[in-house]
Amino acid sequence: MTMSPDTPVGRLIAAPIRAGRLEWIGLRPSRQAEMAMPDEAALIAQTGITGDRYRTTHNGPRQVTLIAAEDLVAIAAFLGRDAVTPHLLRRNLVTRGINLAALRGQRFRIGTALLEGSGDCAPCSRMEEALGAGGYNAVRGRGGITARILESGTVRIGDLVERI
Repeated sequence: MTMSPDTPVGRLIAAPIRAGRLEWIGLRPSRQAEMAMPDEAALIAQTGITGDRYRTTHNGPRQVTLIAAEDLVAIAAFLGRDAVTPHLLRRNLVTRGINLAALRGQRFRIGTALLEGSGDCAPCSRMEEALGAGGYNAVRGRGGITARILESGTVRIGDLVERI
């Protein structure tokens, strides 16, 4: 959501946010296959992540999925678990220390790649299978964001996540 920086809410949205860090990378080689967890990945502009099954040829809005480590903690708490590992949600990137909601409709950089938050990453019906009873509702509102890749680049675990 882009809003004029001349409005009170626009000024709040444009206010500085703390940078975060990339904590985890996950690639889905094929549907329902075990996820690969490399230390780095190549993000290809308007397409997707090299090695991930989801690639687009029409610059779709879901080229990369991101979730915050803090939201994984909340999801685990909603389920009464000690932890929920990121591969269960099948997101591509896990961040820490940055509120991903502040990146919706905004440009941000991770490593040498430039991205733009394109929307919410809603849970799918497979959350019940992956997380057990209540999994879908535990992820609602905490599933992270989707992003388009504007400039190709490499991301590595430990890279800063910074809004531009």
